[in-house]
Amino acid sequence: MTDKQTQLSRDEKSLNIRGLNVWPPLFLAPMAGLTHSALRTTILSFGGVGLLSTEMLAARCLPEENANVSPYLIRTEQEYPLSYQLLLSQPDVLKPAVAALESLSANAIDINLGCPAPRVRKAGGGSQLAANGQLVRTIIREARKETSLPLTAKIRLGRQLDADGLLDFCLMLEGEGVDMLTIHARLESESFCRKPRWGAIANIKNNLSIPVIANGGIDCVDAAKRCLRESGADGLMIGRSAAAKPWIFSEIARDVYGDESKSLLMLSLPRVYHDFCQALQERFRVERRLGRLKEFTHYFATNYAFGHHLASRVQSSGTVEEALGRAAEFFGRTDAEAFTSLQDELGENFIFLPAD
Repeated sequence: MTDKQTQLSRDEKSLNIRGLNVWPPLFLAPMAGLTHSALRTTILSFGGVGLLSTEMLAARCLPEENANVSPYLIRTEQEYPLSYQLLLSQPDVLKPAVAALESLSANAIDINLGCPAPRVRKAGGGSQLAANGQLVRTIIREARKETSLPLTAKIRLGRQLDADGLLDFCLMLEGEGVDMLTIHARLESESFCRKPRWGAIANIKNNLSIPVIANGGIDCVDAAKRCLRESGADGLMIGRSAAAKPWIFSEIARDVYGDESKSLLMLSLPRVYHDFCQALQERFRVERRLGRLKEFTHYFATNYAFGHHLASRVQSSGTVEEALGRAAEFFGRTDAEAFTSLQDELGENFIFLPAD
């Protein structure tokens, strides 16, 4: 696939997933502690994302969650379309969980078959569940019976390289009713620092009739183009880079898919951070804010040459107020012009406080 071929029109590259139109074909990855309402609306302020996601949701606990206060379920009207990812290990929890998601007006349901985190695997979910093909078959079949919503799944390449076995697994998912498949192009044991194997997705894409989305290592426009060339995927899912650069979807949508619907104006990093923090304060209970601020800052700080100072200062903060004061100190010293301009613009709505 050439760069020219990737610059296709909206009509040519828009994805229809069981009636849900996704444009651009750019997807936010579910990420624990990150893919919540504050990050989603920060991304939406720049545009370019086709389908948003929650973080993984424990299917067994989901029916008891209060969507008005749960940090996993808080959602504003602008967060559309939104996919909800289920983490489960047995089919008995599907019916109440799916009913809960339909009551929340979910736009799609994703089954987690790829998370390699030890605590998830120990509970029988994620990549551990994927190792039991028959159980996965039962779960997908039951999920398909319970909902008419788009049903998707996210997997890794497996525990070891086995192209035939992986293809058989993916064909089974399609046969049981999965409407779209996302593949993180790394093995279960491979860390994020390992170069993704985008080419391993091509064989699956060539043999499935449902959309196949590539995930892993997509951190800039050039990486997006290379991933599409090597994988032949129908779209891209972006994870950690979405927290580091919430505008990355807008850049890829413009330069890869020719989407000019929302131009990326002069970028103010203090403004992005401020708006994220403000969303946290407006939507989340006090005890739910600091951890999410620390998680976001870990990635966002990489935009600065000395961003580790921002990350470490926020990480060691005991309260949100302390974290905001330390962030203000960093921005005032490192990005003074943008920070002062933001302060002048917002006036009394400026939420940063001086550090003690």
